[in-house]
Amino acid sequence: MKKIELLAPVGSFDSLKAAVQNGANAVYLGGKDFSARASANNFDRNELIEAVKYSHIRGVQVFVTVNTLIKQYEIEDFVEYVKFLYDIDIDALIVQDIGMARLIKKLLPDFELHASTQMVAHSLEDVKYLQSVGFDRVVLARELNVDEIKWICENTTVDIEVFVHGALCVCYSGQCLMSSMIGNRSGNRGRCAQPCRQKYELIDINTGEVVKSNGDYLLSPRDLSTIEDLDKIIEAGVLSLKIEGRMKKPEYVATVVSGYREAINEFVDKKKNKYF
Repeated sequence: MKKIELLAPVGSFDSLKAAVQNGANAVYLGGKDFSARASANNFDRNELIEAVKYSHIRGVQVFVTVNTLIKQYEIEDFVEYVKFLYDIDIDALIVQDIGMARLIKKLLPDFELHASTQMVAHSLEDVKYLQSVGFDRVVLARELNVDEIKWICENTTVDIEVFVHGALCVCYSGQCLMSSMIGNRSGNRGRCAQPCRQKYELIDINTGEVVKSNGDYLLSPRDLSTIEDLDKIIEAGVLSLKIEGRMKKPEYVATVVSGYREAINEFVDKKKNKYF
């Protein structure tokens, strides 16, 4: 059985320590530029260097998010930033912009690329295309069920990563324009205003009366939690189990990572006992 990766979210150095010390195999974090969590603390360049040192000496990989859409006038700065990340031994980039992925592969062909969930890979053909243009890993859309995930894993050779815990968007990630329309803040540029998290009333268009509903947060999905079904996800062939939460506090990161680490270890132990 291939090694299962537990991938933890990191929004600060304290969260990094919490993730590493509680069993993460890899962490993902954002720098001050081109990250889809613009309001997170994120890491400046010196902090990125220290984060890599801290993680690598403990056998933990570091993935950096550059998962926004890049404008034409930003490309020069983007390339300079990516070269910096390459030079400090970042293990992989998480990318949304397909054009920038092509450019990275042209300039730095051995830099590992992960297709962000913002790319909405929701079918086998999506995954095969992303692999064909140079992605080493694909983060599947969160809306897929276990059977769909298994089908993709069985019919492709690229590494597959899925979210197993955390917040869900009311729309497919990367496809929501609510924040831009309502709050004039682009979710695809890292500044989502999260309008789906607000309270709403449902109005009958014919009568103008408020329709009774179960709660006030009509557009806000419940958080994802798969810990009870983790064995099914692992057996589907997924390589990396990803926890959402770069905006979360270190205590949250520690608690969730330790819980999933324990669940993964229990699964592995059961498999060993079955065959030995």
